[in-house]
Amino acid sequence: MSIDKVRAHFRTYNMEERIMEFDVSSATVELAAQALACEPAHIAKSLSFKIDDRTILIIAAGDAKVDNQKYKALFGSKAKMLTPDEALERIGHAVGGICPFGIKNDVEVYLDESMKRFEYMYPAAGSSNSAIRLTISELEKYSGSKDWIDVCKNWA
Repeated sequence: MSIDKVRAHFRTYNMEERIMEFDVSSATVELAAQALACEPAHIAKSLSFKIDDRTILIIAAGDAKVDNQKYKALFGSKAKMLTPDEALERIGHAVGGICPFGIKNDVEVYLDESMKRFEYMYPAAGSSNSAIRLTISELEKYSGSKDWIDVCKNWA
């Protein structure tokens, strides 16, 4: 199970007990916000894209949308999202539980600037009914991100 991969990832930092599991789905921003009783903007959503053989994972605030022009300017390619089957194969987590933890080594993780306005975020933890609360600096540290980027709109 993918949540086990995430637990193993956080076990190396003695943080696996911070993973929360719910009796309800947290597979979408709206469902996760309901499960956590927080604003949708505090959900760190994972957006998965492909550029030829590259797999790109962008973590963004729940209220942000990808700006296609910004994406193309940064990555030199049109934004093409992974299908659910491709996401599972390329990232290692199923849609609804995709997160930057416990993923395949060749996935390029980027954090979007839309999250910097908050002290903490709630990314998924490998399943469609889990999350973990992380400060922005913890998210940066434990996600293995390559960089902070600005490819989203409608959040400012």
